[in-house]
Amino acid sequence: MSEYLIAVILGIVEGLTEYLPISSTGHLILTGEALKFTGSKAHSFEVIIQVGAILAVVILFRDRFLRLIPGMFDLSQVYDKGLQGSAGVFKLGMVTLPAVVMGLLLKDTIKAHLFNPLSVAVAFAVGAIVILLVDRRSGESPGKTIEELTWKESFLIGCIQCAALWPGMSRSASAIIGGMFVGLNRKAAAEFSFLAAVPVLAAAAVKESLDAVKTFSAGDIELICIGLVVSFVTALVTVRWFIGFVSRVSLRPFAWYRLLVALVVVLMLGQGMLKSDTGATPSEDSAISVKE
Repeated sequence: MSEYLIAVILGIVEGLTEYLPISSTGHLILTGEALKFTGSKAHSFEVIIQVGAILAVVILFRDRFLRLIPGMFDLSQVYDKGLQGSAGVFKLGMVTLPAVVMGLLLKDTIKAHLFNPLSVAVAFAVGAIVILLVDRRSGESPGKTIEELTWKESFLIGCIQCAALWPGMSRSASAIIGGMFVGLNRKAAAEFSFLAAVPVLAAAAVKESLDAVKTFSAGDIELICIGLVVSFVTALVTVRWFIGFVSRVSLRPFAWYRLLVALVVVLMLGQGMLKSDTGATPSEDSAISVKE
């Protein structure tokens, strides 16, 4: 298969799944295995193209991000309500901190043991059950808005978001579940999960980009750019649709989808159609290409 087609497919998968509660990492692992595109470089590529999805949210929610600038250094307002100025920056910092700390501590262990189809399938199923339980409990409640969120609640959402370090759990699902757990309505929880994604994903993308300088060749840059553009456009459309969907319906369809994917993966593993272990190894590949 053409390297360009692989970059397009991965860009579409990233853009479609990054902000839906179905796990972009899980889908990228499974897609990479199906395309025979695995290894440390493949993982770095998948993280870097998240920048496209990040830019999509920054553009769609530019008004909210611009409101963070005035007064962002006024520490006297850091505990104020709302998501603006220093209070908004502090809350986004609180929701980001737990994942950054845990990610740095557990990165190598996670890559070594959890980046495989079986682990992803189990995470899909566990996440689905949690979504069904939380959505049922919170579905009828009007909930509160993002403006009413406290910094302590933001930190709690950040702690719950750490569950997404298990590939297949989904950062978006974890953040939305955390938001609904502290009392946000579905729409507010979804929107806050988008905002909370930017610093987390940006930190991961910067880290991988710095590491990738040592391993990616000049010929890989074009493929990375293709993945970035495709993920940006796809995420732009997906986020717009998702906000309207959760406002009108619920999260339950995504839970049933997750259970279906988990079942399919287990069946494919049983039939030998997927390898049981595809963990990234440091020297597995030297270019963005399909293994023959």
